[in-house]
Amino acid sequence: MRLLAISDLHLRYPSNRQALEALPPHRDDWLILAGDIAETEELLHWALALLSERFARLLWVPGNHDLWTAPDRPKDLRGEAKYMRQVAICRHYGVLTPEDPYIRWPGPGPSCRLAPLFLLYDYSFRPPEVPEQDVLAWAAEEHILSADEALLHPDPHPSRAAWCAARCQASESRLEAAAREDPLVLINHFPLRYDLVRLKRIPRFSPWCGTRRTESWHLRYRALAVIHGHLHIRGTHFRDGVRCEEVSLGYPRDWDNRLPLAAYLREILPGPGSSAV
Repeated sequence: MRLLAISDLHLRYPSNRQALEALPPHRDDWLILAGDIAETEELLHWALALLSERFARLLWVPGNHDLWTAPDRPKDLRGEAKYMRQVAICRHYGVLTPEDPYIRWPGPGPSCRLAPLFLLYDYSFRPPEVPEQDVLAWAAEEHILSADEALLHPDPHPSRAAWCAARCQASESRLEAAAREDPLVLINHFPLRYDLVRLKRIPRFSPWCGTRRTESWHLRYRALAVIHGHLHIRGTHFRDGVRCEEVSLGYPRDWDNRLPLAAYLREILPGPGSSAV
C-alpha cells in the first residue's frame, strides 16, 4: 500500500486523456490529485469515475484551471460556488477534499495525517522591490499575464487575494489542531514557499503561484512532506529537512509520452522512494 501523487493532468488534451485511460489499476494504493485536473465538470466526472475504480482512495485539491469559468459557458458557476460544486462531484465518488476531515494514513511508513488544502495566491510571490499595486504591470513588461485574470472569478470575495486570505485563515485553525495530534502531509496545488518557484522561462509568472503567508507552514504544522504542482517542473526539494514534492504532469510538451503515466506517479508514503522521472 502506497500513497502516490500527481497533479496537472490537464485532461482537455487528448494525449493526456489517453495516458490516463492506459493507467493500470493500483488497487491497494491511494492517489493524491493535486489540482489542474479538468476545466469542465464533464472531464472531472470522467476522471474520477475512472480513477476511483483503479485506486483504493483518492484525495483531490483544486488548481486554478479547475476553477476557471469559460466565457462560452455562461451558465457555469463562478468562484466559490464552482469550487463547492466540484467538492460535491468529488464526494459523489468518495474522494476526499479540503472540506473533509484530515484523515490518518493507514498504510506503512510514518504515522501522519493527510491535509488537502485550497489556498490560492495573493500576488505576494514577487521580488521585494516590486510594489503590490505594480505587480501586473511588472509581469506585463515580459508579456506575462495569467489567464486567471479573465477566467478565475473570486465571487463572492472582492478579489482573488481576498479569497486566498479567507482560505488561509480557515485552514490555519484546522491545521493547528491536527498538528497537535500527528505530523501532517500538506497537499496544495500551489507551492507553499516562494523559493520553490523556479521558473527559468517565465520568472515573472510567480505572482500567480502562491502566498508568502504559508512560508513557514512546513515547520509550523509539523509537515512530514509538502505536495504541490502548478509549476510543471517535477522535482524533490528539501526545506528545513522537510521534503517538498512538485508532482505535475503538465501539458503534452512537458512530459515524455513514450513513457506510461505510471512513471509520473510520485511515491509519497511510505517513501522516501520515488517512482517519478
